[in-house]
Amino acid sequence: MKQAIVGFHTDQENHWVVQLECSHFQHVRHNPPWMNRLWVTTHEGREAMLGYQLNCVKCDNGAEKDRL
Repeated sequence: MKQAIVGFHTDQENHWVVQLECSHFQHVRHNPPWMNRLWVTTHEGREAMLGYQLNCVKCDNGAEKDRL
C-alpha cells in the first residue's frame, strides 16, 4: 500500500528512517551499489521527498503502528 512520507528521524545507528502517514517507519539508507538514495544524505534532499509515496509492506501485512 502506498503511503506518503511525513517526516524523518535517525535510529540508534544514525541510519535515516522515514515516518509514513500510516504511522509506520521504514529505513531509507543510501548504500551503493545496493541502494542508491543520495537524496537521504542531505536536509534539502529529505525535505524534497516529503509527500512522496513509498510502498508500506507493514500496511500490507496489517502490522501495528510504530512508535519512537
